[in-house]
Amino acid sequence: MIVAVASQDFTTVTQHAGKTRRFLLFDATAGQPVREVGRLDLAEGMAIHDFEGDGPHPLDQAKVVVAGSAGEGFIRRMDARGIVTVLTEQTDPVAAIRQYVEGALAPTAAESAGPCGCHGDH
Repeated sequence: MIVAVASQDFTTVTQHAGKTRRFLLFDATAGQPVREVGRLDLAEGMAIHDFEGDGPHPLDQAKVVVAGSAGEGFIRRMDARGIVTVLTEQTDPVAAIRQYVEGALAPTAAESAGPCGCHGDH
């Protein structure tokens, strides 16, 4: 499965998935090594926070998005696209993916994420 990891520096797992425009793409299968298979460097306006409409998005190729944090809106938008959101304190992308594949990290429900904090009062 393809896992997208929010990574503004293409090295570490970063915060606020909704505003992130850079993602590392990995192929992850239980019992197999995690392999980087690509990178997304989204154009301005393509971060999920800014993306308008229901059309295709480059993140649609992923089954899972891993990030340090994400707001309720991001998680709901990913859910609507059939993409699971996983939040982690782990900063190493490969370690975070391994934890998810091994069942140590669970998907995050929108209700448990809370507001993103970027729109004032939520």
